[in-house]
Amino acid sequence: MTKEDARRIQSAVDRKDGDEGFKSRAMRAAAKNEEEEEEE
Repeated sequence: MTKEDARRIQSAVDRKDGDEGFKSRAMRAAAKNEEEEEEE
């Protein structure tokens, strides 16, 4: 997942009054994936 994907998810969750925890998990996943890509 990229940071752009995470932003899209956050936007969708905001529009639907969704789970804040889901937004933070999406951002963590994006950050982790970016770190892994940089290491390669």
